Amino acid sequence: QGKGLFATRNIRKGETVFVERPVVSSQFLWNALYSYRVAMVVAMVVMVVTAMVLVMMMMMLSLVLPHPEQCSTRKDLHQQCPRCQVTYCSAECRQAALEQYHQVLCLGPSRDDPTHPLNKLQEAWRNMHYPPETSSIMLMARMVATVKQAKDKEWWIKAFSQFCNKTANEEEEIVHKLLGDKFKARAWQCLEGQLELLRLLFTEALYDEYLSRWFTPEGFRSLFALVGTNGQGIGTSSLSQWVHACDALDLPMLQREELDAFIDQLYKDIEKESGEFLNCEGSGLYVLQSCCNHSCIPNAETSFPENNFLLHLTALEDIEAGEEICISYLDCCQRERSRHSRNKILRENYLFTCSCPKCLAQADDADVTSDEEEEGEGETDDAELEDEMTDV
Repeated sequence: QGKGLFATRNIRKGETVFVERPVVSSQFLWNALYSYRVAMVVAMVVMVVTAMVLVMMMMMLSLVLPHPEQCSTRKDLHQQCPRCQVTYCSAECRQAALEQYHQVLCLGPSRDDPTHPLNKLQEAWRNMHYPPETSSIMLMARMVATVKQAKDKEWWIKAFSQFCNKTANEEEEIVHKLLGDKFKARAWQCLEGQLELLRLLFTEALYDEYLSRWFTPEGFRSLFALVGTNGQGIGTSSLSQWVHACDALDLPMLQREELDAFIDQLYKDIEKESGEFLNCEGSGLYVLQSCCNHSCIPNAETSFPENNFLLHLTALEDIEAGEEICISYLDCCQRERSRHSRNKILRENYLFTCSCPKCLAQADDADVTSDEEEEGEGETDDAELEDEMTDV
């Protein structure tokens, strides 16, 4: 509300509207725990394809992928923090992390110490927030660390304040939605108790007098709601990049059939062994992207074609100068559901009712979800999984 992104010139279908770096980003904790290694700044996959498959499948070391030269990962450029051994995709990436937040968050020799405050915070989050993951407490930790390290602290606070903020009641709804649906609460522990536990651990690990408001119950809830409302999911996969590169190879028919069959079987085996852990996943805060309002018939979409945290906004149709640029907060399957179902999802997760042209045109439709639609949901899951297997 009160924000929007508008074209200042005519934009053609398929054109990249902009490429944006996040203000801050972080990998999901369960994703990281299962050895999906990504660079700590740019979320670039630093695991070669063969190694990624080995981790996911616990396969024998004798596994050999065809056309390994199609793997775009530059393992020779990888570097580690000399203190905590966190891996980065390049020297530039490591230096950028050190300058922005890593001095505060570096665990040094305490990386595997379960009593370290940061490790306690991460373990508490994992014990509450099980896959599928939608956010990470470490995104908030990096926000704090960024301000603590910054020479111009006020500049960074203003940068974070650009993101959509909610009223106290709306914040409460967002937090309860995140904790209620995605967190596993014990019977004796209320949702507020979980949030308070996180706040206390967050304070123990990262407290700073300059940011004292962020550590109060109200400030922590606001920070939590900001990340929950504005966080953009990030997905990268060296395996997906290798598959796309193999698809582009000009091969004899027999070799093409053999390669396609190998890839099909590989994905089936990976899905069977690793389930939802298919990609390196995390989330980030993007200033421009967060200004994009929702439409059930969007004229633009976000993607990560460079296999890192650089967000590309691409036009889905011709956009005229002065026209609002809208993305969809719903996935492809959700957008095909009824107006009632779409708005139920939007109200629960984003606290608004959509009034896009599609919703207005369907305003007279019944406010019920049909049996046919519910039956169709199971049919779309398999199709969506197929798309996820080949697209980042």
